[in-house]
Amino acid sequence: MPTIVFASPKGGAGKSTSAVLLATELALKGAGVTILDADPNKPVSRWAKRGGVPQNLTVVAELKENTVIDEIDAAAQKTPFVVVDLEGTASVMVAYAISRADLVIIPTQGSQLDADEAAKAIKLIQQQEKAFRKKIPYAILFTRTSSAIRPRTLQHIQAELKKYGIYCFETQMNEREAYRAIFSFGGTLESLSRSAVSNLDAAIVNARGFAGEVIAMLRGETAPQQVTTQETAEVA
Repeated sequence: MPTIVFASPKGGAGKSTSAVLLATELALKGAGVTILDADPNKPVSRWAKRGGVPQNLTVVAELKENTVIDEIDAAAQKTPFVVVDLEGTASVMVAYAISRADLVIIPTQGSQLDADEAAKAIKLIQQQEKAFRKKIPYAILFTRTSSAIRPRTLQHIQAELKKYGIYCFETQMNEREAYRAIFSFGGTLESLSRSAVSNLDAAIVNARGFAGEVIAMLRGETAPQQVTTQETAEVA
């Protein structure tokens, strides 16, 4: 069963938001999903406590360094999808979780600072590939972007990543009021009130596009190109 890990050494990159959006969209399509909340701040757990969580979605918290692999394996036996929201730092727990991933998603804002942190995440993935002698697919997800404007800085970063063969999702998680609202009110995008949240339909389309790309990637319809450690160093 696919394990999808959200990882970035930089806090505030949008890991928890992207993880919840992906998990809820998968659940609303009828799939069983487990989210493992490995972020010490527990944003996913706080979201779940507000109610409105799909019945086929389970949130597991209180993960520890010496139990995270067992928790991932146990969740994979119970539900078709496992989503792991990791802490915003490089740690042994993060490394262990990455070693179990079928796909690592690296949320990244459109700045050079974030791109440098994404390169660090890629290096960590490559270390786990060597340690466990397995390929671990990964891709960059740009977050908190504008749906109307493509800044030159973002265009430059995208061009550099493409130059070195680093795959980026075509869908970008735009800056949306609705994404903040689900952490305030709980539930899913689809359960929010259109009268209370602006541009809700656009947010739903955005989240569904992201989920669709993840499914295509897991099915092998899209194959992220991987780069060498030397190439990653050059990007950073």
